[in-house]
Amino acid sequence: MSAEESVGAVAPRRPRIVVLISGSGTNLQALLDACRDGELTADIVAVGADRTDAAGLHRAATSGVPTFVVPPADFTGRQAWDEALASQIALFEPTWVVSAGFMRILGAAVLSAFPNRIINTHPALLPSFPGAHAVSDALSYGVKVTGCTVHLIDQGVDTGPVLAQRSLRIEPEDDEHTLHERIKEVERELLVEVVDQLCRHTVHVVGREVKLT
Repeated sequence: MSAEESVGAVAPRRPRIVVLISGSGTNLQALLDACRDGELTADIVAVGADRTDAAGLHRAATSGVPTFVVPPADFTGRQAWDEALASQIALFEPTWVVSAGFMRILGAAVLSAFPNRIINTHPALLPSFPGAHAVSDALSYGVKVTGCTVHLIDQGVDTGPVLAQRSLRIEPEDDEHTLHERIKEVERELLVEVVDQLCRHTVHVVGREVKLT
């Protein structure tokens, strides 16, 4: 898998990114801004959502990025929804797929269509505190340091190979909201950096090790 492919003397095509969202799309906005400012050497070619009311769709439309919505309620089962989502993503021929606040577990159809090409962010230092309640779990456990992880998605829940992590000290006055907001700031910055590095290099995944050349 390579983010830069060439045939003969033909110039390589810029990496293509499809972003998946479920909500406000703040991570999406960070990626859109980075593309606009030349900080990300790629093109966001589509934004997909599982909800028609996802506010991030407006962010995409404002930036002139095509959108699509695949609501699970429109399908008879999870497998049918997953297959439809995989087909929609594939239409845009992405180099990378970024799950940016997408609140659905991706199934076999999507994972097999884009193996080791789907990126996710998580508001904790994996493998600690996986799952949907990472911030509150970290506070409840009483750890003094948490952070965020950017990782590849595999068949498990927050179990894919780690691409990068950044730590953050938990302050005595932090509650779940304030801590999560501070993590999001770090998360957005780290996501842009990681996606840019992936787009600039050839990526090799062996087991849990990810190497860039």
